[in-house]
Amino acid sequence: MTSCRARTFAYAAVAMGALALPLAVHQPAHAAADRIRLGSATDASRTSWNGPAFTMNGAGGVVAASMARAIDDIRGGSGSLDVVVLAGSAPTSGSTTPECDTVMSLAGVNSCTTWTLTAAGDGNDAQVNTDIRNAEFVYFAGGDQCRYAAWKGTALEASVESVVAKGGGSGGGSAGHHINSPVVYDACQGSVTSSAALANPYDRAISFTTGMFQWADYGAVVNDSHFVTRDRMGRTMAFVARAVKDGLTPGGAAWGVGVEEGGSLFIDRNGEGTQYGKDAYVVLGDHQPEQAVDRTPLTYSGFKIWRLTPGTGFDFRNRPTCGYYLRSVIGGVPDANLYSGTPVTDCGQSGGSTLSESEPNDTRDTADDATASAAPVTLSGDMKSSSDRDYYKFSLASGQTVTLTCAIPAAYDADAYWLDSAGSTLQRSVNDGAGTDEALTFKRTASGTGTYYLDMEAFSGSGTSPYTCAVAKS
Repeated sequence: MTSCRARTFAYAAVAMGALALPLAVHQPAHAAADRIRLGSATDASRTSWNGPAFTMNGAGGVVAASMARAIDDIRGGSGSLDVVVLAGSAPTSGSTTPECDTVMSLAGVNSCTTWTLTAAGDGNDAQVNTDIRNAEFVYFAGGDQCRYAAWKGTALEASVESVVAKGGGSGGGSAGHHINSPVVYDACQGSVTSSAALANPYDRAISFTTGMFQWADYGAVVNDSHFVTRDRMGRTMAFVARAVKDGLTPGGAAWGVGVEEGGSLFIDRNGEGTQYGKDAYVVLGDHQPEQAVDRTPLTYSGFKIWRLTPGTGFDFRNRPTCGYYLRSVIGGVPDANLYSGTPVTDCGQSGGSTLSESEPNDTRDTADDATASAAPVTLSGDMKSSSDRDYYKFSLASGQTVTLTCAIPAAYDADAYWLDSAGSTLQRSVNDGAGTDEALTFKRTASGTGTYYLDMEAFSGSGTSPYTCAVAKS
């Protein structure tokens, strides 16, 4: 569970403001579902809307600035719309409608209806689904995302999707943020800490729901909340590694989106994100983990992390390939300073270089020289025999980190070794199986500049299909 009853007290400050709102209509639908409507009793009606728009919040409450923008975008700056809030449990103190209290204070809102649904079967309640389909924005409150995941396959899922399809929007906070990603950390087996997730990425408390909401431009994402306050970068790294390893996302890559309490990531109809309030983080894993098995600490080199401060944009439709900083996890131990770093700036479209192998390059003495190549360097070669080796020569200054990711073709299994000037192995990536990618990271801590070698070795198979290795320095 993610919010620790965020609705219990986090919105108490809006309770007094609720006194100035329109009279609430409270209608107990049946024993498990409860309905409270604020504002007009009649739904707004028009033929078209200008969304979709989304708000992804780090805590359960509505962030007024991002919600106001979503409302304005969807209604195109004129008219008014209806909002439905979905909750899995009722607040135990303060206002009974904390999210709607904030929503009703914003311009362009016709009504806001809170539904508290405490049974999975409530997802098929006729009145619930009528209200959702007549709304233009659906907000999932904080609470327990496992209850929301139980609505997968019910009429409610299709109803929410219909709101987005007609140009409306969806969003949520804390548990409601989790349910809005295509890979949902559902917490159905309990909550997991960063330390536990890194110590065992297959901890029993790590479970996922997939195939529920698949919003345009937001593919291959797993959301996380309360991000900095509860130190959740480590567990998001584990989620991303699991998503790649288990094939939960397409293309061999997965993205984590972690939002801090008080923060809200707004995403418009073109996939353009804008951060409000507090920071958010986008975490990319773009290769197979070096080690991700049950009861064994995670090893994953070169997570790419973008820090989104308030006002910062992120294009989810055309995702950036630069501006990230790099962090790794080795044997369950993450690098220091997970929440800040110096962005890599030498990875743009116009920079970098390529280097193709030139045989013979089977020894350090005959290595292809990449020391003068502009970073990032893209290497290419092939395994001409099952005993082939390809060597490449590099130099690193004190404090520099090299990150290597290699795409291996299906014709053979090749491994990557990072060697010092004497040929001793410093790091290696030896994932099993033909066509299995390799990746490693190494940081030079000694003073001065040192010489290093990349040794690509055939483990089994051979062929002329090329491997490619991207080598970045930071």
